[in-house]
Amino acid sequence: MLDPGKVTLTELDAIYRGGPVWIDPAARAGVEASAQIVARAAAGADPVYGVNTGFGKLASVRIAAEDTATLQRNLILSHAAGIGPALPRDVVRLTMALKMISLARGASGVRWDIIQLLQDMLATDVIPVIPQQGSVGASGDLAPLAHLAAVMIGEGEAVYDGDRLPGADALTAAGLTPVVLGAKEGLALINGTQVSTALALAGLFRGWRIATTSLVTGALSIDAAMGSGAPFRPEIHALRGHLGQIEAAAFLRILMAGSDIRESHRDEDERVQDPYCLRCQPQVIGACIDLMRQAAQTLRVEANAVTDNPLVFEDGSIVSGGNFHAEPVAFAADQIALALAEAGAIAQRRIALLVDPALSFGLPAFLSPSPGLNSGLMIAEVTSAALMSENKALANPRSVDSTPTSANQEDHVSMACHGARRLLEMADNLSGIVAVEALAGAQGVELRAPLETSPALKQIIDVIRAAVPPLKEDRLIAPDIERMAELVEAGGLRHPDLPELEIL
Repeated sequence: MLDPGKVTLTELDAIYRGGPVWIDPAARAGVEASAQIVARAAAGADPVYGVNTGFGKLASVRIAAEDTATLQRNLILSHAAGIGPALPRDVVRLTMALKMISLARGASGVRWDIIQLLQDMLATDVIPVIPQQGSVGASGDLAPLAHLAAVMIGEGEAVYDGDRLPGADALTAAGLTPVVLGAKEGLALINGTQVSTALALAGLFRGWRIATTSLVTGALSIDAAMGSGAPFRPEIHALRGHLGQIEAAAFLRILMAGSDIRESHRDEDERVQDPYCLRCQPQVIGACIDLMRQAAQTLRVEANAVTDNPLVFEDGSIVSGGNFHAEPVAFAADQIALALAEAGAIAQRRIALLVDPALSFGLPAFLSPSPGLNSGLMIAEVTSAALMSENKALANPRSVDSTPTSANQEDHVSMACHGARRLLEMADNLSGIVAVEALAGAQGVELRAPLETSPALKQIIDVIRAAVPPLKEDRLIAPDIERMAELVEAGGLRHPDLPELEIL
């Protein structure tokens, strides 16, 4: 049961992964009171933006009371101007949930019927088809949210029972009835940052799991390269004080405890220091952890926010503001992008180290037992480099871009929507990099036999080997990478002691 204004990241993650969505019915009284205020304004003589006026640059045009429903319907139809492939199902579900949470705060002036229809659509799995492109992140995610709202009025398209259907047909098949929008309801549905926020949360949830999993594959790489455990001593990280760094170092100590490989070179090792990609993992991934947690708190606040316009207050006033501007989401998306890029960059350098006999402290070239006749993981490393480079380019900030729209009425915009959408591609790329490191790390540790790794890392290698056998001679390698990427995405390499996203 979701309590509007107090929904947690854990609850949102559960929704993203297919969980049910139910709004606390205690919110209904506030919602209906807000709707009554709007109804009185619609019947009154005073102009109220979005209630009895046009929209945007057309706000000075007065709309007759008998045209209220037509005004709201026309708003949805005209604004459903998106283009491109449809958003993923899980993102659309999360968008719908976020819109329900926002409307249920009781400051948007909609009837409970609107929230109920969204809830019923989720319960019966009627998922609107929302094109990915068309939002500049202010005045809200107008085009994509209009495609969502279009299904609610029996227009647009939706997926139901695996079929892509006209919106009206999808609702009928699910036993639902389209709604006739009242005053301000169309505007409340399409004004808001819910698509941008859903995309950013999706990138956050996926990115967090993959980036923190890189600590597991990073530990494999340390042992495969016969790296030192000294840089992970708690005193080092306590002196700096960053929580993510402290947690990352503690986790690496847990994974590496009891490694015979580590003990075998504790003495008489001519190397004084390991490369940064090994010994600076706590500093780099720890910083990524801290940055993603900061972004997560921004998105938690935004997920609970009322971001449409105008807003309806308990004193009866209806006031235009600018909560639809998605600048906080754009900043959060840029922060997450930086973290994903850096997590992939340092992981890729570890892969490069392991396949290079000049750096890997005795491992064969490209981790092949018979290099020369076999190329081993040579091009798998190149693939990881390509993915890393793509993520570097994708990490360039989107929030610094803006362009005036709507006849200069909306003259500064956030670009949050595509800034957040690119996180999904970056998460795909990062899972590929971590997958290659898992293959390389496991192969490198096994090539240290008869020396054995730690009990914790043995368990990780067992999981890897259940999906992909050791590379004894060259074979088609792409399926191995794909299986490992799927395992990384599914959380198969995660460990119960990994840091948690939400600190309650």
